[in-house]
Amino acid sequence: MTKKIGVPKKKIVPLMAFFSLLVMAAEARPQILDTDPIRADEGLMRLRWEDAELAVGTTALIAGKVVKVGQAGRVNFLDFHAHRRDVFKVVIFKDAEPKFPGKLEDLYSGQTIEVRGTVTRYAGVPQLVVRHPDQIRILGESEALPATPSNRAPRRTPTDMVRVATFNVKNLFDAVDDPYTDDETTPTKPRAELEKIARTMRAVDADVWALQEVEDRRYLERFVAAFLPDLDYSQVVLMEGNDGRGIDVAVLSRLPVGPVVSHRHQPFPGVKGRPQRFSRDVLRVTLEPKERLPFEMWVVHLKSNADGREHAEPIRTAEVVALRQIYQTQLTVDPQARILLCGDFNDTVESASLQPLRHGSDAPRTLFTDVPLADRITYSREPYRSMIDFIFAAPGMEPSFVKGSYQIHPLEEADSGSDHRPVSAEFRLQNRTP
Repeated sequence: MTKKIGVPKKKIVPLMAFFSLLVMAAEARPQILDTDPIRADEGLMRLRWEDAELAVGTTALIAGKVVKVGQAGRVNFLDFHAHRRDVFKVVIFKDAEPKFPGKLEDLYSGQTIEVRGTVTRYAGVPQLVVRHPDQIRILGESEALPATPSNRAPRRTPTDMVRVATFNVKNLFDAVDDPYTDDETTPTKPRAELEKIARTMRAVDADVWALQEVEDRRYLERFVAAFLPDLDYSQVVLMEGNDGRGIDVAVLSRLPVGPVVSHRHQPFPGVKGRPQRFSRDVLRVTLEPKERLPFEMWVVHLKSNADGREHAEPIRTAEVVALRQIYQTQLTVDPQARILLCGDFNDTVESASLQPLRHGSDAPRTLFTDVPLADRITYSREPYRSMIDFIFAAPGMEPSFVKGSYQIHPLEEADSGSDHRPVSAEFRLQNRTP
């Protein structure tokens, strides 16, 4: 009998585990699936270094003349002021120096530069950390520095009335493969479609948007910066939900945002009593208009019929029952709670799956009675044209509704960039009582 020669079994297991880790690490790296339809610097704030404070917390382009390159321990500084230390500076850590094609002082001292990155604060002073030379561009002699920002008034500041809208923007996906979702099954939304979405949102001109089918917050921020920079949507709210492809619900707002609550992790009885969670999320965002009563925007995106109604309807019904329970709990605490339920409910108001939400004296109110029956279409694709996107109001919010303001904007997919139509309504903002 011949003896098999090979690696002992006890050594094979760790080796296999090692290669598995290598594969997992490779798969976890984000991969570019397509050309990014939003250019890297598009829509970014471009500021002089003296105005860098305006960009804290965001990615921006900061420009100015470097008067000195300083050092302190493991940190290099590109200074824009010869004497003051309490003003904006560019930070380059020592471990990043080998990436640069020469000494920092030789490269940048006396040069007028533009730096790209996230502006943060350290010890109360704005700064921008540079980790690669590609973040710094030396400006040519003919390139002007950014103008000092004007004190432009907001384009439309809600004071007495607010327009809210809901819109399923149909797969607002970027060009990067997220290794933790199945986003590679959905193509990047082309630039032409992004432009259509932006034109649609401009036409509606809502103060607060409830959005569905957005991939992530950063990409939504980039979309707003690139296509809607003048509409003052300074508040962008998105929390990762449960969808396998990675589509989430979100809120864009001109109004200040207060507390935000996600129900992504909340379990509830599903089909045959099995534990279930929301297919995406129920995102609750409190809006806090200045000197006016706050109100809540609840954004939903219920289970779709993509796998067939027979499969989807029991799941969606369980979601509606859970939504109703959350809503009921809130009204038990505050019967006059000012709540708007907005989003893609993926079924008609008469459907069996939405009935748990519709019954009872405190049920959310439908507001679309003035919309002609023939115009009640929010999903525009044949043969499924129907009204499945809604703005509902709790009894405490209904008196604020401006009668006749409920609109379904009659756009087709070829013009709007989505197979859903936006829905909007207006509400009076109530004064706070002393």
